[in-house]
Amino acid sequence: MAKGEIGGENWAKRLRNGLVAALAVLLAAGLFLANQARQAGTSLATLAAEAVPWEEAQANGKPSLVEFYADWCTTCRSMAPLLANLKKEFAQQINFVMLNVDNPKWLPELSRYRVNGIPHFLFLDSQGEVVGSAIGEQPASVLRANLLALAAGDPLPLTQPGPVSALQPGGPVLPAQPDPRTHG
Repeated sequence: MAKGEIGGENWAKRLRNGLVAALAVLLAAGLFLANQARQAGTSLATLAAEAVPWEEAQANGKPSLVEFYADWCTTCRSMAPLLANLKKEFAQQINFVMLNVDNPKWLPELSRYRVNGIPHFLFLDSQGEVVGSAIGEQPASVLRANLLALAAGDPLPLTQPGPVSALQPGGPVLPAQPDPRTHG
């Protein structure tokens, strides 16, 4: 009798543990798919395609939020839905510009604004002067507060002001370098 009960208990424990494991796998898969569906409509490629071109933002007299990003940057990708929502709210008052750090075309801007981490956000006033910057993942409340101030022409409440040195004509220019991902 005792031997049969122990076998029955082991079988019941195995069944329970198997059901718990299967439920955990289903829950994890559901969360993963829900997160993918939430981000499916807003990708970095979509945001970049819909962004105001750099040259236009420099000339149209509106303040700008410039994001230096890369397609491989997980933080940049995770912030895409937030930036899409902010763009919907502020697109009439503020240029949303996206510059891919992997594009050698933007090397002068990378150097000028000392971009050394991504995402790197620049807040430019209507004359194109830097009034603040932020690096890394930013909470929605911080970006929104700064965009409200930028749109109103007020000092940004939640960034460090960031004047940068201008490139001197005839000064040093970064030499062309191979893409580090080519390993060459």
